[in-house]
Amino acid sequence: MGMLDGQVVIVTGGAAGIGGALTTVLVERGAAVVAVDIDETSGMNKEQTNPGRIAFLKGDVSQKSTSAEAVELALSRFGRLTGVVNNAHASTQKPLMELTEQDWVLSFGTGFNATLFFMQAAYAELAKSGGSIVNFGSGAGLTGLETQASYAAAKEAIRGLSRVAANEWAKDKIRVNIVCPKAHTEGVTKWKASYPEHYKEAASRIPLGYFGDPEKDVAPVVAFLLSEDSRYMTGQTLMADGGSIQLR
Repeated sequence: MGMLDGQVVIVTGGAAGIGGALTTVLVERGAAVVAVDIDETSGMNKEQTNPGRIAFLKGDVSQKSTSAEAVELALSRFGRLTGVVNNAHASTQKPLMELTEQDWVLSFGTGFNATLFFMQAAYAELAKSGGSIVNFGSGAGLTGLETQASYAAAKEAIRGLSRVAANEWAKDKIRVNIVCPKAHTEGVTKWKASYPEHYKEAASRIPLGYFGDPEKDVAPVVAFLLSEDSRYMTGQTLMADGGSIQLR
């Protein structure tokens, strides 16, 4: 028995990186997953690992139509929808004064707007099942990390949106929570190879001493929030970051 048996979950950016790890772990724990991603090669490969339980949708999450297509695919392939994980988010890193209008559009389009679109598209189905939404925030937003203005602003907007939805949709038994991860992604791997000393110094500032593994350290927190084990939690921000930020 998996903790997510019978669940059908949309994961945005679900083909690779943290999203790919989420898809893998949710399926291992019993869910069926609609993985939405713009990367067709990674998406097809991910679907082939378990075609009975993973449906890949190629789509740009910043386009509202993609969210409707994802819900339709969940229903046509798996018959229901019980959860959404808004993980996808593209952005550029630059000092605040150098960010262009396009940079803001990219971050708010793929991050904030996409999160809003998928929440709205899923609402009716999640209300039937008393579903769970997991949105992604970031320590960059909580600490105000330099060069991350467009990303941090969109991430904090997502947290505000999530709390309002948690309050408005509680009557529908839809729970909405936020995860802020610190994970050893492909980007961190490249950074570690290029700047081993910087990586070591950054890792040493994490109380638990290392950057989290997407499958072992981040995905299980998301699985918990999708499961009945967290049924009395909504509107919360959970830090899956090795103790880097300790919310009060």
